[in-house]
Amino acid sequence: MRPERRLLFFVAAAAGFAAFLVWGLTGLPAFGHYRGPYGYLIDRLTVHYTHATGLVSAVNFFFRGFDTVGEEFILFVAATGLATVMRGLREEENEVSGGEAVSAGVSVPRTSDGVRTLALLLTGPTLLIGWWLTTHAQTDPSGGFQGGAVMATAVVLIYLAGEYLKLRRADPIVVTDSVEAVGAAGFAIVGLFGLVAGGTYLAEVLPLGKHIGAVNAGGTIPLISLCVGVEVMAAFLLVVSEFLGQTLVLKGALDS
Repeated sequence: MRPERRLLFFVAAAAGFAAFLVWGLTGLPAFGHYRGPYGYLIDRLTVHYTHATGLVSAVNFFFRGFDTVGEEFILFVAATGLATVMRGLREEENEVSGGEAVSAGVSVPRTSDGVRTLALLLTGPTLLIGWWLTTHAQTDPSGGFQGGAVMATAVVLIYLAGEYLKLRRADPIVVTDSVEAVGAAGFAIVGLFGLVAGGTYLAEVLPLGKHIGAVNAGGTIPLISLCVGVEVMAAFLLVVSEFLGQTLVLKGALDS
């Protein structure tokens, strides 16, 4: 298809999408005039059934926990599939190069002192914020998905500081693969506790805590959030690491 026709199809599709978007926005209620009944039900039932004040996490990990299991495994399968494809490509490159890694001996430009210093200074606070978000899903609008992404960002900052090759030599990929699997399996195993106790999958079996909104409240919500945070962090790091590894392979191929 010629570029002119591709551009014409794109403009038509973009115009149609914009029309539907405007149509949907015009049908939204005015700010402060919520019309749906579900939010009111969540407000009324969440504290009673979970002792948690983080309503979003209560919805994700309690009221619709089975759906959230599927969402977590979508990320798990996507990261695993990408790693499988990338590693297969690198093995093919190694076969072409006579069995030696194409990325071996690749010269990586030195990171500037400003970027290195800023990245290393932000690593600790970023990791702390991510851990707080992961472990306070039952008390605040946070959770494992957000916290896991932030904790992964802390490690990405180390990559930006120019320390990727040092981490690569320590072979963290094996650890990352294992941590991702443990996090994903942990969520599924928590759900089995309900079946073992004679209830339903993901049924609440842990103490809710004496004080509503406390860190130790929420029953299984904090535990599930921790598992999700670990899995999300490992999945993001796996994806970033695989792309960086592929970049080294391509750079080595070009240098050779």
